[in-house]
Amino acid sequence: MHDIRAIRDNPEGFDAALARRGEAPMSQAVLSLDAARRAKIAAAENAKAEQNKASKEVGAAKGRGDEAEFERLRALVGEKKAEVAAMQAEAQEMDAQLTDMLARIPNSPAEDVPEGADESENVEVKSWGEKPAFDFTPVEHYEIKGVKPGMDFETAAKTSGARFVMLKGAVARIHRALAQFMIDTHVDENGLTEVNSPVLVRDEAMYGTDKLPKFGEDSYQTTNGWWLVPTSEVPLTYSVGGDTLEQSALPVRLTAHTLCFRSEAGSAGRDTAGMLRQHQFEKVEMVSITHPDESDAEQQRMVGCAEGILEKLGVPYRTVILCTGDMGFGARRTYDIEAWVPGQDCYREISSVSTTGDFQARRMNARFKPEGGGKPQFVHTLNGSGLAVGRCLIAVLENGQQADGSVKLPEALAPYLGGKTTLTAEGVLA
Repeated sequence: MHDIRAIRDNPEGFDAALARRGEAPMSQAVLSLDAARRAKIAAAENAKAEQNKASKEVGAAKGRGDEAEFERLRALVGEKKAEVAAMQAEAQEMDAQLTDMLARIPNSPAEDVPEGADESENVEVKSWGEKPAFDFTPVEHYEIKGVKPGMDFETAAKTSGARFVMLKGAVARIHRALAQFMIDTHVDENGLTEVNSPVLVRDEAMYGTDKLPKFGEDSYQTTNGWWLVPTSEVPLTYSVGGDTLEQSALPVRLTAHTLCFRSEAGSAGRDTAGMLRQHQFEKVEMVSITHPDESDAEQQRMVGCAEGILEKLGVPYRTVILCTGDMGFGARRTYDIEAWVPGQDCYREISSVSTTGDFQARRMNARFKPEGGGKPQFVHTLNGSGLAVGRCLIAVLENGQQADGSVKLPEALAPYLGGKTTLTAEGVLA
């Protein structure tokens, strides 16, 4: 959420930042409502002062025996009390309107974010690995002979509908091995603290991590009001909601492997084949809570953590910085890591690593106490996939496919697969 004081101080800069994202100017509407709210608060305070003054004079009139003045003043106190209550209610309503307005305005992009309208204007900053050279035409993951027995879309459709899959046998084990490998790497090598987090969260957690109110339709809500998490970014980040941390406790670095749920509203017809875009999927998430001065460096560290997973798996990738028109709502800067998928002959996103600055911290009132003393400040929050497990499975299967329908698996997974390094054309590990 934006700081209303910053908008008051520099409305032109606020509008210019929104314009970089293709958004219409908002400062006039925001400041107009803010001015009306502040005027109503001032009027209520003045009326309250008049009420208090009249209340004191009531006793004096009673003491003098001036019954007429006593009655007049008592009536005036009642009028002012009702007037104050009405004004305070109006001010509270305006405050709620202003909060809602600010909650729907996207974050301002960092100065180094390239301007652009859509993903075609993202800028590549790194590429790694050699794309595999096949002496046959590579196919998509669900078409690989050895994968077919372990990737059951028909049964999943019978039980749950479209955009679900049942993984079975060796494929299910490879999927599980990938998640375990990611978590172990982040904990043992990257210094993150593993969390087993809930996948059901309250409104406050969704709001604090900028998923509400704007993106409610993209998530699933239970009949008793809980939300199924779109990613464990929500519970991990909101774990510091309402807290005032000691500066010495920063940075907080967390990771979790969870199920994730997305309705995929507005994506009808996109990537419907295979398991690239599912309503239910698994992801290993990274979240960092940092001092404002350290958040940019922390983002680079997190990008390196995600890239390192792909490098250990031998999956070619490229890293791009998203342009202003392609960034997510709450992001200040985002790097996407895209894995090479031979079956589609293109790179596909497998991780997004974003810094939100203090945008989420303001929404959930997460602060820290400076070591040198002074007023508590908002922390900075960052999140990133480390990685999307299903998409990583796709990349591993497609890059390792062989002409006979088998798949050569990364050596890094061997300890998690009983030393096996191949998915045979018959769909078993060997």
